[in-house]
Amino acid sequence: QLQLVESGGGTVQPGGSLRLSCVVSGVTLDKYAIGWFRQAPGKEREGVSCGSSWNNSPVYADSVKGRFTLSRDSTKNTVHLHMSNLKPEDTAIYYCAACWGTSAADFASWGQGTQVTISS
Repeated sequence: QLQLVESGGGTVQPGGSLRLSCVVSGVTLDKYAIGWFRQAPGKEREGVSCGSSWNNSPVYADSVKGRFTLSRDSTKNTVHLHMSNLKPEDTAIYYCAACWGTSAADFASWGQGTQVTISS
């Protein structure tokens, strides 16, 4: 059974960087596409990124292209989301999940989430 645990959130100033981590257990990571979505208070879920071991080109939401990078370490069953040039509008709870795209409905079996706050 797929289980996901996110970590790495925090509070940073605009323009700063964070690296989120998602430890995957219960399954073989290489058999799953894993990505991230986010949800801010009062806003709808927004897909951020999705990638797999069989496709070396992760997909990204337009709002994060050029700033966020998805990577995975299969030896540690971990997926990372590297976030740079962060903006206040990136503030949200970030969840990792099994995915098949970056539309809001393209995610399933997410973890408990990690809070990211961008504030000066």
